[in-house]
Amino acid sequence: MTDYASIHQPVLLEQCVSLVAPALQDPGSIAVDCTLGLAGHTIAFLKAAPQARVLGIDRDAEALAMATERIAGEGLSDRFIPVHAAFDAFGQVLDDQGIDRVNAVFMDLGLSSLQIDETDRGFSYAHDAPLDMRMDVSQPLTAQCVLAEYPERELVRIFRAYGEERFSRQIAREIVRRRAQEPLTTSAQLNRLVDEVVPQAHRPAGNPAKRVFQALRIEVNGELDKLAGILPQIACRLAPNGRLVVESYHSLEDKTVKSFMNEGLRVDAPADMPVIPDDAQPFFAPLTRGAVQAGPDEIAANPRSASVRLRGVELVRPLPARWRQRFRQDAQVARDHESARDAGENRGRHGGRGRHDDMTARNTTSRRRG
Repeated sequence: MTDYASIHQPVLLEQCVSLVAPALQDPGSIAVDCTLGLAGHTIAFLKAAPQARVLGIDRDAEALAMATERIAGEGLSDRFIPVHAAFDAFGQVLDDQGIDRVNAVFMDLGLSSLQIDETDRGFSYAHDAPLDMRMDVSQPLTAQCVLAEYPERELVRIFRAYGEERFSRQIAREIVRRRAQEPLTTSAQLNRLVDEVVPQAHRPAGNPAKRVFQALRIEVNGELDKLAGILPQIACRLAPNGRLVVESYHSLEDKTVKSFMNEGLRVDAPADMPVIPDDAQPFFAPLTRGAVQAGPDEIAANPRSASVRLRGVELVRPLPARWRQRFRQDAQVARDHESARDAGENRGRHGGRGRHDDMTARNTTSRRRG
């Protein structure tokens, strides 16, 4: 029997349960774990809320099968619904299951331990493996494709926007030069390239290639676009007093989550308005004070928890109609970007901003209109 505890340590488990479980105490309560992984969090939710069901979504078929097996071993299968999908299909998944509203939604945006430790997909720079990086192996785009097909300016954008890499231009230029001689197909090749390009005096702590690997993984899987697409869908499907709880692991994710939550935490009216209409009052209430981080003991036991940022909000009143319309528009913009990406239209064959830049600009304009 697989020892799941040895390969999967849920991050901030007690804190996540304390934020999610209070919304699941009524009979028939439903939670959605949008990033099921190996089900460590879901099992804890089911045990803490014995009258609730959990719908678990994962785009990694292998992880979904292992999680389903694990939940069966815990005797919890009767209250668990597994779904193979990308999490930005959130609304469609609920429709397919005949579910209108949910009481809690949880997302753990980090790579699962299974993906990190599985050496044949090239997620980790610590192992030599083919540069794949797909969470869903049925999709065509891989990290090899990005390195082989994207023009230099797009590689620069990806490394800069998604990896916050200082030497993006130099790394992209070297990739283009080398791929003309031989294809870049393994993590060892990419590691060596970055090691030779980044000056010793300007390296971050750890492996100098970690930012490039992060950027490639985000691009291959469309992670930030999917995150920007699911958050407004969730807001539209939360029941009264429903909760949204999210664990992020790098600044770009956390910035996206924080910005979205703040939209519902502030008064939607001019600062000088003498009386605030009820319809302009915040519709979210904070469940965390800022972002919760792992303590020294957890980091020592599980080093992967060092970068976590945990945030949560509760829907305290019905979503105003104008916000519901705005969120639906934002979700559609994200879907359109994903469709264009899947069709190969975002591989840098034209100029302009990247997909996530466009989404950010659109959200900023949307907020100003409010």
